[in-house]
Amino acid sequence: MTTTDRLSALDASFLHLESAETPMHVGTLAVFEGDRLTDPSGRFCLAAVRALVASRLHLIPRFRRRLMTVPFEQGRPIWVDDDHFDISYHVRLTALPKPGSWDELLALTARIEAQPLDRRRPLWELWFVEGLEAGRVGLVQKTHHALVDGVAGVDVATVLLDFEPDVPVVSPPTWSPAPSPSNARLLADTVMERATERTELIRTARGVLRAPQRTAQQANRVGHALRSLVESVPIAPRTSLRGAVGRRRAFVGARVPLDEVGAVRHELGGTVNDVVLACVAGALRRRLVARGDAVPDHLRVLCPVSLRTGDQQQELGNQISAMFLDLPIGESDPVTRLATIRAATAHLKEQEQAAGAAFLLGMTRYAAPTMLGMTARLVHRQPFVNLVVTNVPGPPVPLYCMGARMLEAFPLVPLSRNLGLGIAILSYCNVLHFGLWADADLHPDLGELGRDVEAAFAELSQAGAPHAVDRGAVG
Repeated sequence: MTTTDRLSALDASFLHLESAETPMHVGTLAVFEGDRLTDPSGRFCLAAVRALVASRLHLIPRFRRRLMTVPFEQGRPIWVDDDHFDISYHVRLTALPKPGSWDELLALTARIEAQPLDRRRPLWELWFVEGLEAGRVGLVQKTHHALVDGVAGVDVATVLLDFEPDVPVVSPPTWSPAPSPSNARLLADTVMERATERTELIRTARGVLRAPQRTAQQANRVGHALRSLVESVPIAPRTSLRGAVGRRRAFVGARVPLDEVGAVRHELGGTVNDVVLACVAGALRRRLVARGDAVPDHLRVLCPVSLRTGDQQQELGNQISAMFLDLPIGESDPVTRLATIRAATAHLKEQEQAAGAAFLLGMTRYAAPTMLGMTARLVHRQPFVNLVVTNVPGPPVPLYCMGARMLEAFPLVPLSRNLGLGIAILSYCNVLHFGLWADADLHPDLGELGRDVEAAFAELSQAGAPHAVDRGAVG
């Protein structure tokens, strides 16, 4: 057994952030056609699904590994094979009284996702839900953020699911758990690894002296990015959207057609992500107005940015950075909101703000574990961000589980102690699926916010139509 499968500093930070009030797993609510997942009596084929999932686990080895902590907190934890791995614990079945409605499925999802994962086991669970209306089957997925980030989560889904309806279950290779290291061996290996990291840091510094011109150019680039990062994060406005997070959760889904997003881009410019952020800005403006709150000029959002390259798509762990962006919710005109966001995101890309954040995150690999834990916990008290908005590209073609087509999939991102709302977006089969995850007491009107998302996009789409007419008249 080697200790090379160690959590990165960023992965470990999600463990330090976690508490009973703030579980740190990402998740998804998916809905499938039910015919292929049930037997003639209408019962869900649980044994067959467990066999299918078990047959794919050799493709994602960490899904059979658990955490092992280093004695005296002298290093970041490692992943070790779980010698008591039990597929029945991780692939579960629950039910709603027939016919289970959409709102009941959302409420069940909120209860399941509100519970932290058991750190004594591999950090993932799949909960299939039978009893839905029209004979459909739900799937509530939970995977700890220390194990996987949003983009890798999509890749894992494509490993566990299929692109064709009829794919045979193949016999997996024999798996025998490797023995875990003793505490003494793990401690010794960790101390040696930390010494090696310091050596690498010194070697890097020496390289700076040997190649001053190249390093100066790189340092200037990173410094420019860091300045952009620091200058962009003043204190976020105070609104009723933020507050101390408790244990009760609410989950809501919203849908926006991707081809209509493309039409807005064509008429008004910008990227898909710009249109998504304009849609979110319009929805948040609507919600604050409906609450009778004063609407600030802007809200500050954190937008995770994937750093994965093409050859890293099925590697687990977190390879993300972040951008901080002001959403102009004080602007009443949807076209102007989009134009403002488009200019802001273009500026941030030009300033390479995400590169600055990535540099700071990368430096945490040299931090002592206790200092890393203290730093991570400070995030719970951060005053710089109002909410997290993340947009993950999913597969444009249907996915299947045992031949059953996945109809929809709504993602979920974790909350922190003072961020009571998170919005995640996943594209699937030409639809943007918005997952709104919130503290239920801070956001008793989360269902209305979901409808605000769809209404804000409709407003933006309608506002863009006259622009096309005007350009045609001018031409």
